[in-house]
Amino acid sequence: MQTIIFQSLGGLGLFLFGMKIMSDGLQKVAGNKLRRILAMVSNNRLIGCGVGALVTSIVQSSSATTVMLVSFVDAGLMSFVQAIGVILGANIGTTVTAQLIAFKITAYALPSIALGVLLKFFLGRGKWIYAGDVLLGFGLVFYGLATMQAGFAPLRHHPDFIALFTRFNADHIGNLLLCVLVGTVLTMILQSSSATVGITMALATQGLLDFEACVALILGDNIGTTITAELASIGASLNAHRTARAHTLFNVIGVFFVILFFPLFVKLIIWFTSTFLDIGSPELVVDGQHPYIARYIANAHTGFNVVNAMVFLIFLPYLVKVAIWLTPHKKEADALEELRHIKYIDSKYIDTPDVAISQARAEIVRMGEAVIQMYNDVIESLKARNLEELIQWRKREDTIDNLQREIIQFLVQVMQHPISKEESKEVASLMRMANNLERAGDAVENIAELIEELFQHDLYLSEGGIRDYDVISEEVGRFLTLVVNAIRLGDKEVMLHAQRLEDSINLMREEMRSNYIMRLQSGACTVDPGLILVDMLTAFEKIGDFCYNVAQAVAGLK
Repeated sequence: MQTIIFQSLGGLGLFLFGMKIMSDGLQKVAGNKLRRILAMVSNNRLIGCGVGALVTSIVQSSSATTVMLVSFVDAGLMSFVQAIGVILGANIGTTVTAQLIAFKITAYALPSIALGVLLKFFLGRGKWIYAGDVLLGFGLVFYGLATMQAGFAPLRHHPDFIALFTRFNADHIGNLLLCVLVGTVLTMILQSSSATVGITMALATQGLLDFEACVALILGDNIGTTITAELASIGASLNAHRTARAHTLFNVIGVFFVILFFPLFVKLIIWFTSTFLDIGSPELVVDGQHPYIARYIANAHTGFNVVNAMVFLIFLPYLVKVAIWLTPHKKEADALEELRHIKYIDSKYIDTPDVAISQARAEIVRMGEAVIQMYNDVIESLKARNLEELIQWRKREDTIDNLQREIIQFLVQVMQHPISKEESKEVASLMRMANNLERAGDAVENIAELIEELFQHDLYLSEGGIRDYDVISEEVGRFLTLVVNAIRLGDKEVMLHAQRLEDSINLMREEMRSNYIMRLQSGACTVDPGLILVDMLTAFEKIGDFCYNVAQAVAGLK
């Protein structure tokens, strides 16, 4: 019994480790190109599905593809609808792994491991190391599968295990649902649909599972694999949640309908495999094993996902609507989601500098308006003392960072094309505006964190402290509004007002620090909240500096 356990678990470990190494190696060899392909996928659902199938078949991991898609949607690089089309294809692409496992190429496992180690540790440089990972992982997958099969082999003669596995048959709806549930839970635990397929094939080859039970386990495997995207969407944007939800719906609804017509689906797979591929019966026994059942299992896995994808490509708009309906959201979340995506800039206008510059300016104005909104929300939160409202700044700050990154990348591309000296100077000014607005957002973040500290420690500013806070925050708010309007209008005369506000804020900071020391000496305030106020004054003064830098860029001085 000890040998059986060690071989079975050891084989599973080798299989999982091999899948991980192979997938990582493939992603490192072609990862950047694949990410660019995914990011550029069109709105055509058929093209998206094809790209998803291609990418997943290359990286050998639907989980890797779906996680990339959720991250792309979260970053605003891909729309929710585009991602769903690609996910449909990813479910088809992941079945390539099962098809590979079904081939009897175990004899090449050890040579593949040897060659992989040679490339990785002795001869490899750069991408050759990753090629070694691919070969090493490939060999470990099949060696692990062979080890699992050897471990399960004695169980086919053990009466207790025979009694256990005979419960896993799909002769009625109760057992069918049990098999689906086991496949779901096993895949969720292992975080790999390929591992569940490998275990199912190993058990079936030894005669411990019949074909109907294997198909039911594979159906559960397709539900279990959705957990990866759901986990990846935690803490992500609204559309990232919707993408993960659509992935789950796609698989769960597909499994539900196959269960309704389960006997017909099984007969269809057997007929197709035996007729068109000329494969022997899944029940055929040779030397105590079922040599052909693995191919039937692989075809059931592929057949389910191909048919499911074809159906949902037709009904994709309805899948989108249901995913949106199932994902709770608030108006604030929708506003943040809209802000997360660039609205005005378009890479197809990079060759037309004047248009591109106008687009970038409009996007920077949007960014500036987001900073103003974030600033106003944070400033008002001190009076309301509402921590839940205050923490919303984190989401806004993330969207501001994302906009700044997208704008700078766009402007860098514009500069890489032939442009005039004046246009080059204007692009540099726009970069300066975007960078300083982002830094102003960081300073607002500092104020928000200081207000959080007041709330968490139940501290209150003195009456004089509140008065100083109101005065300087109002002046800084005016400065932010001034420079954003100046960007919108291209106001070259902005420096007249900017210089006055900059001097005013600097003077306020010094006077208010002196006021705090006087209140401390007279006992009108305590140390801890006063020190927090001093840090706030520093943050307000920094925002003023960043606004002044923006004004200089608008005026064309820097």
